[in-house]
Amino acid sequence: MNAAPLRVLVVDDEPPIRKLLRMGLAAHGYHVLEAPNGRAALEQLEASPNLVILDLGLPDMQGHELLKAIRSRNDSIPIVILSSRDDEAGKVRALDLGADDYVTKPFGMDELLARMRAALRHQLQVHGERPVFRVGELSIDLVRRIVKVGDREVKLSPKEYDLLRVLAQHAGKVLTHKFLLHALWDDLTDAQYLRVYVRQLRQKIEAEPERPQYILTETGIGYRLRAPE
Repeated sequence: MNAAPLRVLVVDDEPPIRKLLRMGLAAHGYHVLEAPNGRAALEQLEASPNLVILDLGLPDMQGHELLKAIRSRNDSIPIVILSSRDDEAGKVRALDLGADDYVTKPFGMDELLARMRAALRHQLQVHGERPVFRVGELSIDLVRRIVKVGDREVKLSPKEYDLLRVLAQHAGKVLTHKFLLHALWDDLTDAQYLRVYVRQLRQKIEAEPERPQYILTETGIGYRLRAPE
């Protein structure tokens, strides 16, 4: 017996975008729910979608207000934002409000599908958090605080480990500079501190620190740890 298809709620006021997503997602086995505005989106939440694709530019309410409303009703549903190329502030605010990821218009379906899969994996990981996190050759024992690349144990400072732990707990999700600074230092707001520790971590866990495979930079926004396949 086949599992029921995952339900994806697409919230976008542009009919061509909704049609593109409806056809593309259905071709990959998703059941698509649609909403052209915020009010309809909140009604569609009654259908218990497994993931939301949300355009921030809606006709009846601010996309960020809708995001907050969705999060107040469901604090774990994966939310992927559709945003314009030049709206960096909007992306950062959406991520700080609890969005899992974003895709910039115009976007490719393969990229969107990959971001959706990462967000869904992150949700599963949060609800069944594993004591040992693994991606590629990297393993993080979250109980014993042991980090390895292949068979090589990596010695980290306490702050380096704390940064890696936070990234691992949210693997696949974009974490903003603001989120990471608050999680690690409370009152610091200078992202330069963060860049120093990310650089040090990459020197220790990446085969090519200048071309990282694990700790990925979201330019001007923050960082993401690659999610397990």
